[in-house]
Amino acid sequence: MNQTPKGKCVICGKPKHERYKPFCSKRCADVDLNRWFSGGYAIPAIEEREPGGEDGDEPESR
Repeated sequence: MNQTPKGKCVICGKPKHERYKPFCSKRCADVDLNRWFSGGYAIPAIEEREPGGEDGDEPESR
């Protein structure tokens, strides 16, 4: 299988290889997989405030 001139590897920018598409090599595919496993691609969450007091906090009960 040959490298295809269309597009570049999403990790390093080299030409994509048909076998590892959208990457150029197994190494770049593994780098991407490691980023997923380590949380490198995590999307930050915005937590909504729950209704309660003026500032959204519930009063503490003792």
